[in-house]
Amino acid sequence: MISTALTYKVNLETSSSFDIDLIEKLYKNGEVDKNRIILHNGYKTDDYISKIIKLQKKGFRNSIIILDSKKELSRILELAGGEKLYIGIRMAIDEEPQSAYYTSRLGIRHSEIIDFYNAEIKENPNVSLKMLHFFVDSGIKDSLYYWGEFQKALKLYVELKKLCPSLDSLNLGGGFPIRNHLAFDYDYEYIIKEIVNNIKEICSAEKVDEPHIFTEFGKYTVGESGAIIFKVIEQKQQNDNELWYIINNSLMNTIPDAWSIHEKFILLPINKWDNEYAKVSIGGISCDHSDYYNSEDFNQQILLPRVKDNETEPLYLGFFHTGAYQDSISGYGGIKHCLIPSPKHVIIDRDENGNYVDYVYRHEQTVGDMLNILGYEEE
Repeated sequence: MISTALTYKVNLETSSSFDIDLIEKLYKNGEVDKNRIILHNGYKTDDYISKIIKLQKKGFRNSIIILDSKKELSRILELAGGEKLYIGIRMAIDEEPQSAYYTSRLGIRHSEIIDFYNAEIKENPNVSLKMLHFFVDSGIKDSLYYWGEFQKALKLYVELKKLCPSLDSLNLGGGFPIRNHLAFDYDYEYIIKEIVNNIKEICSAEKVDEPHIFTEFGKYTVGESGAIIFKVIEQKQQNDNELWYIINNSLMNTIPDAWSIHEKFILLPINKWDNEYAKVSIGGISCDHSDYYNSEDFNQQILLPRVKDNETEPLYLGFFHTGAYQDSISGYGGIKHCLIPSPKHVIIDRDENGNYVDYVYRHEQTVGDMLNILGYEEE
């Protein structure tokens, strides 16, 4: 996915020290050059900072370190050893009303940023402020909450720009949503125009230059690239109203967002479209009570083809648009809940002639794989 995105000349963002190692691999493979803009987000451990500085010394001069707290600047300068640095500041947002806390732990409080700039950055010859960054976790949506945080960040950008000529970039974090049900309707073009128009109007009114606009569309970029296909291995009529389809893996292990935060995915039968349909609940094969997917949690009817008793072909179910986070959270090849193996991963792509090609990227995890991880020697 990264290799494909890089063909469109995108810039890159890192979140931890291991991301720097990945960038060095991409550079050795000729997929990125040293002119690429690289934003360094996340909490800065000493190891992370050291790798960022090392990357800059190798010639990656368009590297911007986004400060997540005021304390990071002194640690960064100490490890930089006099190296001139481009920095950004992340603004801590106020969370949505239903959140468990009021202000994000990420970033620096909105009311402290101007004073922090004047005290620690303005007269420092080793740092140059280039970017203001804010991130709305629920994404870029046409809501009063989003526009409120956006306007607050834009006003702060204008105030900082008047004090800091080097500031020239605004990073709108959060990203666009992806289609998670068949009735999904989102006007991407309208939102983009509104964002750009708002920035243009305020900067013109305040007589400051418009910023370069950055954003991080991780989920939007990759979410719709993935699907997970299960086989129904048994149907169970547990009472007069509840029909269960038991699948050949664990929902908790393979699509953890559905289990942990009740994320919706597009669910469709792969075959048997002409059969009679019934309302069903889907259950995984783990021993956990929470290993299920049904209409009560997801506020939508789950209607799937009914499997007839005389049918020999099994029913297959597909969860679509699972390309963001599911593999990252559940991992591949480790020890999963109830020792259920990681499933086979298949890549479907197009070749240079536009023809579909597919290959097995990872085989299903074996007993030997698991025993080796647990410290047993395979017999």
